[in-house]
Amino acid sequence: MEITVKNLNNEEVGKADLSKDIFEAEVKEHLLHSVVRMQLTNRRRGTVSVKTRDLISGSGKKPWAQKGTGRARAGSLRSPLFRGGGIVFGTTPKTYNFKLAKKVKKIALKSALSLKVKNGEFVVIDDMEPKSHKTKEMISLLSTIKPANEKMLLVIHEMKKNIILGARNIPDVKVILPEGLNVYDLILHKNIVCTKAALEKIQGRMQ
Repeated sequence: MEITVKNLNNEEVGKADLSKDIFEAEVKEHLLHSVVRMQLTNRRRGTVSVKTRDLISGSGKKPWAQKGTGRARAGSLRSPLFRGGGIVFGTTPKTYNFKLAKKVKKIALKSALSLKVKNGEFVVIDDMEPKSHKTKEMISLLSTIKPANEKMLLVIHEMKKNIILGARNIPDVKVILPEGLNVYDLILHKNIVCTKAALEKIQGRMQ
């Protein structure tokens, strides 16, 4: 399988081979769902906490006599029955993390890449070498390959200062390395733009 390699003027400059095993894999939507859910869940900090009655400040003295007042029995003003008292069965810090097998994550990543190629949303460019780190120049470079108001994931083979600085203020553009390629970013971004060198790294990593 081959894909057209373009330059930043959107002109064809060659072809690149795509591994059938990676870019023509069966799209398994249930695995895409599982991996995206894992990624989002593992981002949760789980630090939400409320105070139970033993964490509320204040006296533990019995507010009134057990009998003879005509009022209901009470042992402490820190009880959940009173305003300002503790919370019953309140949220406590916990981890939401769960893991999936490496094989499952690899199959899901292949599914996501295959889906992008199938939908014509995977573009390979020969290279990207901005002359400066100006955001204006980066927008100009991407204007021919990035449709307006659509998110783009730019995959480069190595961290280049001008690309990182130039793209960081563009809301709909994210720059990553092949090692950081993941299912959630592939699904989230409409268009995937990959340099030819980065494509070789992706295929080498996933063989």
